[in-house]
Amino acid sequence: MTSATLTLPADWRDFLALTKPRVMSLVVFTGLCGMLAAPVTIDPVLGFTAILCIALGAGAAGALNQWYESDIDLVMKRTAGRPLPAGRMERQSALHFGVGLAAFSVILMGLALNLVAAAILTASILFYVFIYTIWLKRRTPQNIVIGGAAGAFPPLIGWAAATGDVATLPILLFALIFLWTPPHFWALALFMKTDYAAAGVPMLPVVAGERTTRVQIGLYTLPMAAAAIAPWPLGLAGELYGIVAVVTTAVFGAMALQVALRTTSAGDTMRPEKRLFAYSILYLFILFGALVVDHWI
Repeated sequence: MTSATLTLPADWRDFLALTKPRVMSLVVFTGLCGMLAAPVTIDPVLGFTAILCIALGAGAAGALNQWYESDIDLVMKRTAGRPLPAGRMERQSALHFGVGLAAFSVILMGLALNLVAAAILTASILFYVFIYTIWLKRRTPQNIVIGGAAGAFPPLIGWAAATGDVATLPILLFALIFLWTPPHFWALALFMKTDYAAAGVPMLPVVAGERTTRVQIGLYTLPMAAAAIAPWPLGLAGELYGIVAVVTTAVFGAMALQVALRTTSAGDTMRPEKRLFAYSILYLFILFGALVVDHWI
């Protein structure tokens, strides 16, 4: 049965699922790396508090996203098992949970760390919920391009939590994630095109076709590569980071080029697109991890 006919009692696993823990892991990691790459050493307790606030803020955004998109999630195979479309939770419970997490994370960040970090955290939550989820996602195929800014805030937040300000390096990290988001999500959209079409979401492959989407993946990879490598020649990161950035970005570029140039036919399993999507996640983990290691050695 759907949530329209039956609502089962929710448990802690359903509330955890609302926070999108897999997405949160990358958010928390990039926020942590932004904090550790800062030129100051933060107190461990304050550092833990900052990362907790980033995690709670990301979870709040995920919960509010699922509250607003429960109708879309119901018709997509990838999301039909989430708590709201599966009928395990009332929408109002998700709304209250998301708003409560958001408020708590921002207030705690402001009181324990500083107002700059709290302001950027607030901006990231509001951007994801109001700009991406409510305004863009159902209206334009540029939803991922503009909305990608929401996921790019964590390095800025982590850096600001440690330093109280913003500098060139975290801005480059913001740009990297912002430019990484379109090829990452469009690779997913290529092999989930049917789901998005059924839900009425105007993802690029649905409204512009696969050929255009593939070209755009290739084009966005170019400025993303520049943002990824830029900290090295600018003297903001050392040789270790530079080598890792060049090698891992070259692999990303080769995969993106394969996706951009290929054509598909009926029954195609889209393995190159799935490989690019999977590698793109690993790519950010490696790159940000290398930045921290490079900073500390």
